Formats: sequence, C-alpha cells, structure tokens
Amino acid sequence: MHFIYTFLLMFGFWIILSGKFDLFHLTLGVISSGLVALLSHDLLFKDRTQKNRLVEVSRFVQYIPWIMGEIVKATLHVVYLALHPRMKDLIDPKIIRFRTKLKSKVGRVAFANSITLTPGTITIRIVDDEYHVHALSRKVADGLPGEMEERLHRVFRED
Repeated sequence: MHFIYTFLLMFGFWIILSGKFDLFHLTLGVISSGLVALLSHDLLFKDRTQKNRLVEVSRFVQYIPWIMGEIVKATLHVVYLALHPRMKDLIDPKIIRFRTKLKSKVGRVAFANSITLTPGTITIRIVDDEYHVHALSRKVADGLPGEMEERLHRVFRED
C-alpha cells in the first residue's frame, strides 16, 4: 500500500511540474514515478500511522511557503553581495559545522535539502547528527541552524 501512495504522490508531482499530457510524457512519468516509488516507498511511510502521516504532510505543506520566502530573501542577499562595489570584502566563504537536534532520517534529509535550496549555502556532508555546510558570507553562516531547523523540528514533531 505504501508503494501505491508513494507512486501517486510522485506521479501527481510529475504531472504538475511537466504540464504535458501526451502519451510520451505520461509514460515517462509512470516509469519515473514507479522507479522512485519502488526505491523510496519505505522512506516516506515507515513506522507512521495514517493519521500521523496526514498531520505531518499538512505541517510540511505549511512549511513550503516559508522556505520559498527564505529562498527569495537569500537570493536577494546573494544578488546584493554580487553587485556590491565592496563584493570582495562582503563575501567571506566559510565551512561551518553544527549538530542538529533532528532525529528522523526524513527530517535530516529535509533539513539538508532546505539548506542546499537556499542560495548562499550548500550542505557538503552529514555525519550522524553533524552537518558541514558551506556558507557564502558571515550573515548566512550566523543564521544556521536557526529557524529552519526549528520549523522542521515542529513539522516532524521530534521531541
């Protein structure tokens, strides 16, 4: 049953993102979604009740607008750095390390992906609960792990 849920979720995203409804693209969508569902169905729905899954999904859907706003703000910050006359002084790349309080694999992956999706940062490595992140400037580095981790902690209800 988890395979079917995962397949339907992936295929729905495929249809929304591709916007193509011809036989060729729908066939590619079915094949791709089936392969992803086969490889990851246990990751999305492991050890959760139906009610808990729906609550978690609804909280994650509420997280999406926030992360999109953060992506826009980070993009504007990177543009500011790139266009500033003192760019060489403002860009101060560093690799920072920090430990996360997120316990679940899904929470940790969502956190790493959120960091990498945000311009000016990229998750380089995760070892157990320690993240290694490249940050473009001091302002960006000082903001990690910060509010992003807190919001994901609430999404996945990790206490």
